[in-house]
Amino acid sequence: MIRTRTTAVVGGAALLAVAGGALAVGTQPTIAEALGVPTAAATATPGLAGTALARAQAQATATTAQTVLATANHKTDTAVLERRLDQLDHTGDLSSAAITSRISSTVDAAQAVATASAVQDKRDADTAAAAAAAAKQAAAAAQRAAAEQAAAAAAARALAAGNTVAGAKATASALAASRYGWGSAQFQCLDSLWTKESGWNYQAVNANGGATGIPQALPGSKMATIAADWRTNATTQITWGLQYISASYGTPCAAWAHSQASNFY
Repeated sequence: MIRTRTTAVVGGAALLAVAGGALAVGTQPTIAEALGVPTAAATATPGLAGTALARAQAQATATTAQTVLATANHKTDTAVLERRLDQLDHTGDLSSAAITSRISSTVDAAQAVATASAVQDKRDADTAAAAAAAAKQAAAAAQRAAAEQAAAAAAARALAAGNTVAGAKATASALAASRYGWGSAQFQCLDSLWTKESGWNYQAVNANGGATGIPQALPGSKMATIAADWRTNATTQITWGLQYISASYGTPCAAWAHSQASNFY
């Protein structure tokens, strides 16, 4: 857990402050001033002097140190500060100098805890930020993978549909009209031609000569001029077949007439 740290104030002066994850510790001339406890030389406090004043300072120190403990990162080792606080609670028979010594060691321990806590807070924040960034990247990667899988599945479905007899005929009719301006009469000739040649089966292979695919290209590798998937894609075969008919016979009906006369085209 990352705690939001505030400046610990006793009697108007700051002991410790954390700003933007970095610890700022002021340098004060005396322990009492560091804790915000007025000294006898600075602002006189009626009725407090000597050991009584030292004990008041000890109490203020304990309050400030407890605030540091309460706001420390849970991963921070606070054992030394807790011992110093315990010692500061037992000053009944101590002299003013001895109490002041305990105050000083408590302040040092509190400063050490605050510094270590601020460092740990920064580490925790950096770790959390890195984890959030990694999670964001992982989510984006998963989203891209899902989109790619969906696109691949859609492409596979489209290929499968286009490879059926009905799908191949629909593709051939559309390409014949859009690329060559051949209407329904020419398509009827094309349908007759390729029904005779392959039955519109993109996997058809002539056992005698090795002619391949819907247009019965010989050899089938000629269709690679259209695309490398000529063995598995009816659209690739049809695109090549229409191109061949246009270049060799001009129209499907001319190719069909030649096929009827010669039994090949």
